[in-house]
Amino acid sequence: MARATNSPASRKRHKKVLKYARGYFGNKSKLFRYAKEAVQHAWQYAYIDRKKKKSDRRGLWIVRLNAACRANGMTYSRFIEGLAAANITLDRKVLSDLAIRDEVAFTGLVKTAQDALKDKAASAKKA
Repeated sequence: MARATNSPASRKRHKKVLKYARGYFGNKSKLFRYAKEAVQHAWQYAYIDRKKKKSDRRGLWIVRLNAACRANGMTYSRFIEGLAAANITLDRKVLSDLAIRDEVAFTGLVKTAQDALKDKAASAKKA
């Protein structure tokens, strides 16, 4: 009597991993043992980079905002402080989009932030 090997399920599992490993270099696309490891690493990197993508985008928005603010005679940090003082709650994604697509509106926001900072400084001197 032959031993039971669960051959159909094993073959299906191997074929699935090898399908995911198509395009990998050398043994990693041909042999199950190496393909399995490569696919697991690829999935780990994909998971991590999906998280990293969010902070990368935020960094890009901040760089764009800083450049646009400096073109209007203000720094990024002062701009954000001024918006907070003026109770304007636009996120950095929207602000960056405004800076690129609608310079007039962005210039208006910079002026509003500058005015709010002046009011804040004046009220701090009184107190």
